[in-house]
Amino acid sequence: MEFIRRRIESQIIGLTGLALGQLDFENPKGDPGLFGPDSVTWKVHGDFTTMMIGGISALLLQMLHPLALSGVWDHSNFRADMLGRLRRTGQFISGTTYGTRKDADWLIDKVRSIHLQVAGTAPDGRPYAASDPALLTWVHVAEVSCFLKSHLRYLNPHLSGEDQDRYYAEIALVAERLGASNVPKSRQEVADYLEAMRPQLFCDERSLEVVRVLLAAPAPSAAAKPFGILMMQAGIDLMPEWASAMIGLHQRPWQRRVVRDLVWRVAPLLRWAMRNGAVHRARRRMGLPPR
Repeated sequence: MEFIRRRIESQIIGLTGLALGQLDFENPKGDPGLFGPDSVTWKVHGDFTTMMIGGISALLLQMLHPLALSGVWDHSNFRADMLGRLRRTGQFISGTTYGTRKDADWLIDKVRSIHLQVAGTAPDGRPYAASDPALLTWVHVAEVSCFLKSHLRYLNPHLSGEDQDRYYAEIALVAERLGASNVPKSRQEVADYLEAMRPQLFCDERSLEVVRVLLAAPAPSAAAKPFGILMMQAGIDLMPEWASAMIGLHQRPWQRRVVRDLVWRVAPLLRWAMRNGAVHRARRRMGLPPR
């Protein structure tokens, strides 16, 4: 059983930012980072399954914004290196959540510098820049709303409304430090923001190409391929219905039920196997017992 556990864990870690090997989550001892172990952010971001599902859903949602899509399309090699993009995104999220204060600051400064180099003109003639405060807010809200929704669906549906609002208020710090403006900080503010953004969103051929690339993304091994397919379908299911309808990703009610049931069955196995993720290392840094 230990061999199986280690095998599963190694494949999971290979998909995360830990595979880049740039951050030490265990030192210096006692450094709480940006949030600390008592934060709701530590709770919401600490499960690989829910974060993977939320991340897939967030990427699909983000790409419905024509300026966000243009930035990724023109300045990213995601079509040739989806795994690399996944790892880099994972590193930023895990590092700003569980890393030391120094590492979190380094990641934020690094991404701010990269954003300054991402600018251009969208197909509709509008200029775009990754450093645009409004665009940063869109990317942030799409991401964290999907993370929280996935957490509620597949890990802790009983997370209180107060803690959900606290999560949005906490995690807004990262968005604001990246340069985002008017960041929603509660469930109601997030819901109102997403509704207000809908007229600015649409699906075109490039949006559909992102979907195709995601669906065709290679698994780290043959054994992991069914898991990857399940995560993809769960991410699609997690999207707002109006968003999945825009992309044309239709799932019948029975398909949604099957996907959710399978995730609930698979997730405990992954949690059992994962003992050395970012959250586990950060807990050791803080002198806390294993979860």
